[in-house]
Amino acid sequence: MQKKILIIDDDEEISELISRWLELRSYRAVTAYNGTEGLRQIYKERPDLVILDIMMPGMDGWSVCRRIREMSDIPVIILSARAEPADRIMGLDLGADDYITKPFEYGELLARVAAILRRSDSSQEWSPSLFEVDGLAVDFRNRNVMRDGCEVKLSPKEFKILAYLLQNPGRVVTQDQILTHVWGPEYAGAAPGYVKLYVRYLREKLEKDPSRPRLILTERGVGYRFARMECSGN
Repeated sequence: MQKKILIIDDDEEISELISRWLELRSYRAVTAYNGTEGLRQIYKERPDLVILDIMMPGMDGWSVCRRIREMSDIPVIILSARAEPADRIMGLDLGADDYITKPFEYGELLARVAAILRRSDSSQEWSPSLFEVDGLAVDFRNRNVMRDGCEVKLSPKEFKILAYLLQNPGRVVTQDQILTHVWGPEYAGAAPGYVKLYVRYLREKLEKDPSRPRLILTERGVGYRFARMECSGN
């Protein structure tokens, strides 16, 4: 099935060029030239991936990314002239799957699009129904997480990390493996702080005592593992 890519960028020339390159690779490209229209197109078109600029009049890309993450897990690539590390960190913290700075190579952008879509398709292939352990229940089909009967809101990246740990019960997964699976292979070895930060977020939301974790365990110098897991359902 042809994948649909939404480009949200107020630079019409860049948007048109990206559209042409995507269509040459057999994607269907849809464009929006401001944040408000971009959100409308998400509701209307249901794209498989969004390429998002940051500096736009009215609703900027930060706000658009935040709204996208409130309503869906659509992969987002931020494409911005803002190249400071703080901007990249902010984009990833808001839930973007990748961050590319302008000027950019179209070949690199297309490679990143293809890689993220492959990861997205792969993550949808694994669909157990329910995992329960120590008051924690994870419903993968509906992407719901409950802690002692109360719903826990996880960001898309927090959920992806949790799912990856649950895919490997009792096995240690390295920080590079988590970075590759969740953020992409280009982040392996480059940003271990991301994993540590998101594991801390998960523990604060899921552990009864985050200072003494019983579910997400640290193997010092190696990585993390999920402990004491029991599976319920098919």
